Amino acid sequence: MNAVIDDDPLALAHIDDMLSPQPLRLETGIARLPSGALVVASRTDMHGCKGRMFDWWFKFFETSQHIRWWHPVDHKEHQGWDHHWRRGERYVGATVRALQSLGDIPPTLATLKFRDPKELFSPQVLETAGVREDVSSVVYARMGFGDHPALDANGDPVDGVMVQLTRDTPFGCVLRSRFYLGLSKADPLREVPDALGLGLLRHCYNEFTFLSRCLPSLYYGEHANGEQPPLPW
Repeated sequence: MNAVIDDDPLALAHIDDMLSPQPLRLETGIARLPSGALVVASRTDMHGCKGRMFDWWFKFFETSQHIRWWHPVDHKEHQGWDHHWRRGERYVGATVRALQSLGDIPPTLATLKFRDPKELFSPQVLETAGVREDVSSVVYARMGFGDHPALDANGDPVDGVMVQLTRDTPFGCVLRSRFYLGLSKADPLREVPDALGLGLLRHCYNEFTFLSRCLPSLYYGEHANGEQPPLPW
C-alpha cells in the first residue's frame, strides 16, 4: 500500500530502506515530500528493551492508566480497542482510539488501525532483515485524526501512516519511528504545518523513552511469552 508515490527517497515507495541498519538520510527530523505530505522521523534508544517486548506492548495496553505510563503528560484517555484485538495474542487487524496532545498542541482523537507489515514492506526484504537480525519487530498502522477521521472502503484511516521498527542491540534496542502525515489532504502544506510534525517528533521520542523505563519490568511481571526474568543477583 503506497498512499503517496513519488521519487523522493523518503517516500513510502522507498520504505524498505528503513530495514537497513545503516544510517538513514533522515533519522530524527521532519521533511516534505514533493506531494506536500509531511514526513516525521524519530530515533530512540530503548535501554533494557528488546523487540519482542516492544511488539508485546501493543498486545497489552488497554486502559487510560496504561497509556499514561507510556506518556504521563500527553496521553489523556484510552477510548478502546475494537473486537479484533486480543490481549496477549494479537493487535494486527485491530483499531484503537486514544485522546492525546502533542505538547502545546491541544488534545485530539487519534485512530490507528494496525496492519500486517508485509503489506507495506517488500515481503522478501522484510523476511531477510529478520533473519539477519537487522530488525526485531515492526509495527505498522494507518492513522486518522479527529472525531470523524476519513476512512477508505476497508475502514482504514487515510490521513497518515505510522511505522515503528526495532533492532536489538547489546544495550537493548534501537527504535526507528516514521510517520507520513497529510496523505489525504488537498493542501498538506497548510493543513499539516511543520509545527505539528515537530510536536509529534518530540512526543514520539518522549513516549518511547518513558516506555523504555517500565517496559522490561511489565514484560517480565506479566510473564509475557512465558519468559522468566534474569535476576539482578
